[in-house]
Amino acid sequence: MAEGARQKSGPLKNKGKRNGFMTIEVFSERKKVLGINSLGRIGKLTLWHHVGRRYFDAIVVNQGREIGTSLEAVAQFIEKDSTYGQMHRFLYGNYAKPMIKIVDESAGKLMIGETPVTVLRQARNPKDIPWRAHGVEVVTECTGKFIDPTIAPEDPKGSIRGHLLAGARVVINSSAFKIKNRAASMPDDAVTLIYGINHGAFDPARHAVLSAASCTTTGLAHMVKPLLENAATSVILTASMTTVHAATNTQSVLDSVPGAGDKDLRKSRSFLNNIILTSTNAAEALSQVIPEVRDIGFMADSIRIPTSTESLIILNATFQSSPEQGITGNLISRESINALYRQTSETSPLLHYSDAQNVSSDMAGTDAAVVIEGQFNHTRTAFIKADLSQIAGLPEEVLRLVPGGKIDIPVVHAKIFGWYDNEFGSYTNRLGDLTVHAHKSLR
Repeated sequence: MAEGARQKSGPLKNKGKRNGFMTIEVFSERKKVLGINSLGRIGKLTLWHHVGRRYFDAIVVNQGREIGTSLEAVAQFIEKDSTYGQMHRFLYGNYAKPMIKIVDESAGKLMIGETPVTVLRQARNPKDIPWRAHGVEVVTECTGKFIDPTIAPEDPKGSIRGHLLAGARVVINSSAFKIKNRAASMPDDAVTLIYGINHGAFDPARHAVLSAASCTTTGLAHMVKPLLENAATSVILTASMTTVHAATNTQSVLDSVPGAGDKDLRKSRSFLNNIILTSTNAAEALSQVIPEVRDIGFMADSIRIPTSTESLIILNATFQSSPEQGITGNLISRESINALYRQTSETSPLLHYSDAQNVSSDMAGTDAAVVIEGQFNHTRTAFIKADLSQIAGLPEEVLRLVPGGKIDIPVVHAKIFGWYDNEFGSYTNRLGDLTVHAHKSLR
């Protein structure tokens, strides 16, 4: 069935408990209505994505407070963007005309193109948002505040599970989960999914709280998966990643006083004037969607730079070479790695391969999880000299078999570069894909 076609069926009854949390009886006429909580960067661009995609019959956006002096201020905020320009031109080209009309000021009703959009401006706590009254089944949680899936839905400070209490059947967090209580484990109904990697693991009978991971984890997962699925590169001894990342709204325009309890004082420094070293949970999140990564000593860090979007992943990986290769072998080389990604791009629309000499601004809006920068990838073949006497518990008879107790292990070090538009092109589009997939799975 085409994405724009409607699907209708009788009322749905969904009662009982899921992992100790009470689910709510929901009655829906199956009209496809999406809920978006917050018009932040990802929330606003998620609205753009679904207006252009036209899978949902209607969209309800909750901002939880007044914006400007009228609904016209909301319309202008949605229509204009300092990074991507005006919405109608970004979605439909330079000759497109403005597409937002105010239908009902007091009710917050807009018509954006062919999609009715309702803007709610009262409730901040997810449990109080009237999703049920608007027929919303799937909500994308875009505030960045409700990221702990273990917090009860009735929590007075708010919980991602509050959306379920308010009538949604599935809620998708637009960032990685973060459990504050280290003694708590991930609930059975919560799962991290990246479209194109493990989105097929979504089980509507089991899962209600999803995370779409982060923009960096999305790009990184699409870089790592082809390596693990290729026989020559499947054995990764160790790996690390650095993302050279655009600024986000968590940073300060000018130097500001750190908040109470802030541990990373660098984030309160001006992003206009600095390259800022910071952390990322991409390695941990990657292991949730690609379990094989848990066996690799994977490290990740982030460098924030003063650009508005487009980021770069620098992936360093060390592979064990076959004994026949030796130091001169070319089984794993720059050419073979580029060929692997080039072949992947021919079958996967989510990974692009480029031999062009790109700069970051070339990637704005590019609809790909990651764009492999083939010209800059490189490898180096070498030997790791291992002293077996330093390996605890190794039997003496093994040491006696090795002259001098030392061996040379042939390895290939690879440095692989991948661009990603951390706002719209890479992340928001993949979040949109996951959202549609989850909604279709509920039918």
